[in-house]
Amino acid sequence: MGITSAICSTFKKELMTATHNFTATSGNTMKVALIKANASQTGTYSAATTSYTTITGNSDELANGNGYTTGGNTLTNVTPTNGTSTTTTALTDFADSSWTSATFTTRGCVIYNDSASGDPAVMVIDFGADYSVAGGTFTIQFPTADESNAILRIT
Repeated sequence: MGITSAICSTFKKELMTATHNFTATSGNTMKVALIKANASQTGTYSAATTSYTTITGNSDELANGNGYTTGGNTLTNVTPTNGTSTTTTALTDFADSSWTSATFTTRGCVIYNDSASGDPAVMVIDFGADYSVAGGTFTIQFPTADESNAILRIT
């Protein structure tokens, strides 16, 4: 059991079948769901994760309540770009996502496409440690949207 940060293998194939559209104004609805603390997980999440239902099937998503709603938060897409004119990297990003009045502990998350059939996974992120919040705000701060740092880059 555990989490390994990775772009999901099925996502790479799904790019070639036009399953995912990250365009800000007309794209798919992308969501981020939080995964329980490390000691509470029963599943393993990595590049092999195929969908959001993998996490729910193992009962490893945070429970509904205490500032968290199952299914996670809807992400605000940033329209994909090619970075600068001197790079061959395509990238996309999301606005930071927060849960307020929250009391929970989480170890990571899955970003998935809520618009596509079966809620296919895009990527799994390990936070590197369990993080707890008690009656406050928990925020996932996505990195700078550039060819070296964006959360989702294809080189």
